Amino acid sequence: MKILVIGGNSGTIGKCVANRFRKKHEVITAGRTSGDIQVDINDSESVRRMYESVSGLDAVVCCSGATKWAPFSTMSEDDIYVGIKSKLMGQVNLVRIGKDFVNQGASFTLTSGILADDPVYMSSNAAMVNGALHSFVKAVAPELQNGLRLNVVAPGLVENSAERLGDAFPGHIPVPMDKVAAGYVRSVEGMFTGEVIRIF
Repeated sequence: MKILVIGGNSGTIGKCVANRFRKKHEVITAGRTSGDIQVDINDSESVRRMYESVSGLDAVVCCSGATKWAPFSTMSEDDIYVGIKSKLMGQVNLVRIGKDFVNQGASFTLTSGILADDPVYMSSNAAMVNGALHSFVKAVAPELQNGLRLNVVAPGLVENSAERLGDAFPGHIPVPMDKVAAGYVRSVEGMFTGEVIRIF
């Protein structure tokens, strides 16, 4: 398969996922400032240009998207829109625009996270966006045509980030990177659609 991994060149999860897929598939990476192709998922025209620059995709995997971490009491409307514009709409547009460019039977795999189910302090923006992504996938997957599939992977606190972020996730047990990558493999190489693949 020909797989596009957004965030596959620099992201903690993305690099691991891209390396896992390289064992069996052709992998193209995309990112804002690095990768085989440049893309800003906050900009729908940038997303369209990305798809126009590469053909024959069998899978699109997104391991990218920003959210705002702050106490809810201090957040402005612009702060809240950080996650909506980047992690939510960025990934929505990857599907909305990409469905017209990928091969028949291709798949889209998005990324949410444990905060949709188990939020921590200052995570209201991420939790809200993650939950919205789950609902988006469940609602849109049955509407896609040409055999296209859509799933979302919801990892817990990943092992490679535990030392840096562990204090913000009290009581969370870090998830091994191999286990996280396996969730993306299930989505891309499997047969199901409309699933939230929780990796805890």
